[in-house]
Amino acid sequence: MIELTFKGKPLPAYEAQPVGKPKGGLIVIHEVWGLVDHTKDVADRFAKAGYVVVAPDLLSETGITAELIGSLQEELFDPERRAKAQPKLRELMAPMQAPGFGEDTLMKLMHCYDYLYEQADVGEHIGVVGHCFGGTYCYSLAVNEPGLKAAVPYYGHAEGLSSEELGKINCPILAFYGEKDVSLITTLPELKANMAAAGVDYTAKVYAGVGHAFFNDTNKFTYNKSVADDAWKLTLAFLSDNL
Repeated sequence: MIELTFKGKPLPAYEAQPVGKPKGGLIVIHEVWGLVDHTKDVADRFAKAGYVVVAPDLLSETGITAELIGSLQEELFDPERRAKAQPKLRELMAPMQAPGFGEDTLMKLMHCYDYLYEQADVGEHIGVVGHCFGGTYCYSLAVNEPGLKAAVPYYGHAEGLSSEELGKINCPILAFYGEKDVSLITTLPELKANMAAAGVDYTAKVYAGVGHAFFNDTNKFTYNKSVADDAWKLTLAFLSDNL
C-alpha cells in the first residue's frame, strides 16, 4: 500500500511493480466493493505481465471498507439472498450518491495518471482497466484524460455520455460484457453506434452464457474461468499493442 494525496487528504492505493523495465503504467479501478484483495490480485497479475500498476481506494473517504463489505458480499453474490441484502447495500453506498462524489472520483483517477506519468520508464504509456464501478470510470477517464493510451472497461456503464463527451476520447477502447447482463446489453447497440459516430476506436466483446462480474474469481455465482481467461488474454494483447 502507498499513500497519495488528494485535496490535502490521504488517498490510499495499492501499487505493484514489475521485474525489470516496465511496458507501461496501468490504473486498475476496483468494483463497487472497494479496494478488496481481488483487485490487489489483479494488480499483481498485471505487474507480472510487465506493468507498473496503481489501484486507488476510491471509496476511502466514504467509510466503506473491505471489512464492512465483506460480510455483505456473500449475500449479494447469492441470487437467493440478494433481494434481502439490497437495502443494506443501498445504505452502505449512500455516500456515493453525494454531490461531488463523481467529480472527485474522476479527479482522483487523473491524479493517479499524473503519478504514473512521472515515474521513470512509464511516461505517456498509460492505460486503465476497471470492473463494474471501475468499468464505468474507465469510460469517464477516457473522456477526460487526453493522454490516456488505452482503456479496458469490464461491464461498465457509458450510456450517459453525450456525443460531445465521446468525441473527446483519444484512445482505443476494448470493452467486455456478458450477454446475460441485460441492462448493459440492451444499451450496447446504441453505445456502439454513438462511439462510431464520434470516431472512437471502440471494440465490444460480448461473451455468451455469462453475466455481470464473470471475471471476479471470488464470486462463485458469476465467475467463469474460460471466459475470464479469454478476456485476460485479449486484454494483455490489447495493452501490448497500445502501450
